[in-house]
Amino acid sequence: MFGRRTMLAAAGLATPTVLSRAARAQTGPGGSEAFPSRAVSVLSGYAPGGVTDITSRAVAERMGRELGQPVVVENRPGAATAVANTAVAQARPDGHTLLMGTSTLAINPALQPNLTPREPMRELAPVGMVFRSAFVLHVHPSVPARSAAEFIAHCKAEPGKVNFGSSGTGAVNHLCQALFARRAGIEVVHVPFRGGAPALLELRQGRIQAMFQAVQEALPVLREGATRGLAISSAERSPLLPDVPPVADTLPGFDAVFWQGLFAPVGTPEPVLARLGGALRAATEDAALRARMAEQGVSVQTGDAAMLRDLLARETESWGRLIREAGIKPD
Repeated sequence: MFGRRTMLAAAGLATPTVLSRAARAQTGPGGSEAFPSRAVSVLSGYAPGGVTDITSRAVAERMGRELGQPVVVENRPGAATAVANTAVAQARPDGHTLLMGTSTLAINPALQPNLTPREPMRELAPVGMVFRSAFVLHVHPSVPARSAAEFIAHCKAEPGKVNFGSSGTGAVNHLCQALFARRAGIEVVHVPFRGGAPALLELRQGRIQAMFQAVQEALPVLREGATRGLAISSAERSPLLPDVPPVADTLPGFDAVFWQGLFAPVGTPEPVLARLGGALRAATEDAALRARMAEQGVSVQTGDAAMLRDLLARETESWGRLIREAGIKPD
């Protein structure tokens, strides 16, 4: 004889107990949709092929294995990364649309305040750190300096005569140069280019005399002897240039790098952020991934949301102050 429970089930109904179990199977913490329920998109404000893109894809692939869904990088360059930044800030806060944010999040509010998001600290939720990438101060062989201290002395002896290249006004390597000049008390001429490649060509030819450049980009010319490395912009030495000392050995406390971190739209549920943070940690702690990125001059860094939040806050204040005090304006 059929009982009442069996009859309800046969009629397509369910008891409260059965219903709650089925609901939990289809939902995530707090009654939300199970995460991730589909592929996760990671937007990048940079074009394909560069170190930022290569690192993003390596980390995304490893995260996908942890999450059980594909994590796909989408390149959306434009407006000093504001196109990608804004798209994520305005996305549905469910964890399926993320941002590989970079130092530009700390720079844009002071340099280009009309770009959105105007307040990344309020519009994006940090997930965790991805990497740090240092710059090397290298010079044309015609410059009679073999250390940062000698270069500073040379610039002081020739005020306003040393042409210092960068990959563009407001780029991190430009701000690195501006910070170096202010800390060292030297007067140099900033020559902005549209990217690092044309600047490097001019440095090789001696039409500019110095620049801070990403280590992995400078390595070929340094190994050829076409330029001479004087110092590293990070507080620690680069494993790719172990004999080149940090600028901090000459200017204590100097530490200026390009960084990348993962962000979600503000309002993303905490359990989803925690799941993403765990997958990101697994990726950045992967020994094979770290070794592969080290060959590109990239120091993959494990760091939680709090570390990334503190970094963004600290650099928004420090880069903003430098931009205002030095009167740096976008081209």
